[in-house]
Amino acid sequence: MKVTKPLQWHPHLSDPTERREAKPRSLGKTMVIDKGLGLHALEDLMQTAGMHIDMIKIGFGTSPLYPTPLLQKKIELIKSQDVLVYPGGTFLEVAIRQNALDDYFHMVSSMGFNALEVSDGTIEVPRSLRSELIRRGREEGFLIITEYGKKCWGSKIEIDELIETVIIDAQLGAELITIEGRESGKGVGIFDAQGACKDEQIEEVLHQVPSPNLLLWEAPHKEQQVHLLNMLGVDIHLGNIAPGDIISLEALRRGLRSDTLLMGKERRSENELAPNWEI
Repeated sequence: MKVTKPLQWHPHLSDPTERREAKPRSLGKTMVIDKGLGLHALEDLMQTAGMHIDMIKIGFGTSPLYPTPLLQKKIELIKSQDVLVYPGGTFLEVAIRQNALDDYFHMVSSMGFNALEVSDGTIEVPRSLRSELIRRGREEGFLIITEYGKKCWGSKIEIDELIETVIIDAQLGAELITIEGRESGKGVGIFDAQGACKDEQIEEVLHQVPSPNLLLWEAPHKEQQVHLLNMLGVDIHLGNIAPGDIISLEALRRGLRSDTLLMGKERRSENELAPNWEI
């Protein structure tokens, strides 16, 4: 009986950079922000782009706004595609402010989340409490992602403070440290009021951080993604990506869009590219 091999694109066409890792990958992770996808929309997203998604954040404090059975189904579907799913760090800050941490940990565990984000984007969280939350999250079986930076307009990166935060969080077991960029991607962190990247700050951070692979850069806009990929390479972790932008971002990572087509592997010479008309 003749066995027909499934159709498959040649690697030179599917990944011209020849750098993308398959899941579970250690480099080039992509985090999606979910601001209210319905179950059918999520099913479509995971069927179409699940292989390109590493993490999904149920944005802000929206987790308790879903019917509980629906949220559980969403979490189960996400995890079935080998994707981490976690509530936004703002929700943990709500739990801190409401003195409801035990209830918070009970619910996120019962709902099936497999990761947590520890942040202080809106309220002040003492270093001792931040460390305690990282330890507790790990002890309860969650993968921990932390976040550095304030969400208020005009907030800036304090380099020394960021480096100290990255070092301590990583030593405590945080998998990634997110650089705050918000959903807007403007007037906060590494972005100026127009959303352009502050390259000098980025370079200073990379010069001092123990490993660039610890950092997850929130970059919601295509121009920011292109800039960071060209500046830092295809292996950087990017977050706060809109669900509808996953395939286009993956195309950027692989050199399948004009913006990054010449990135990665060296261009062949003009002689190699010239057509051969001999018969």
